[in-house]
Amino acid sequence: MWLRRGFFGWLIPAAFLLPLWLLVGWAVFNAGGWAFLWVLFLAIPGVFLWQLLLTLLVRARGTVRAHRAVSWWDVIGFAVWHALVISLGFFDETWWAPVMVLAILVGVALFWLELWQLWSEAKPSRLLMHSADGMAYIPPRAAQAEPAEADVIIVTERQTPASS
Repeated sequence: MWLRRGFFGWLIPAAFLLPLWLLVGWAVFNAGGWAFLWVLFLAIPGVFLWQLLLTLLVRARGTVRAHRAVSWWDVIGFAVWHALVISLGFFDETWWAPVMVLAILVGVALFWLELWQLWSEAKPSRLLMHSADGMAYIPPRAAQAEPAEADVIIVTERQTPASS
């Protein structure tokens, strides 16, 4: 549970730190002028906005808000995507382009994973329903029609005088 809660707390800072790492990585590893333009105009805004969008999709789920922890699918998806984004900051020309394509594909897959989880949690189920705070409950059965000739029993309470 501590790992899932840690990822929950990491999602917002990641929107700021991952783009910052790409800029720092460019400076430290001497990536060049074209890489600077890529980092400045595409990578930083793209990673920042995509991370914020994914964070909003995660935090829109009732169970995540109730437990303040992401699901295991979220942990796996964000760990892979963040590892790929971090590896892009090393700017190694031998593997940089395939890792960039893979990071984009994993980011899009993570978006669809978050939508699927949000949809699965939000749609009503016949067996189990969720309240707004994430608590699950079994809804009551629909009232069935009573037979017309059902016996009616009326119980009245007798008042006894109070003894003094």
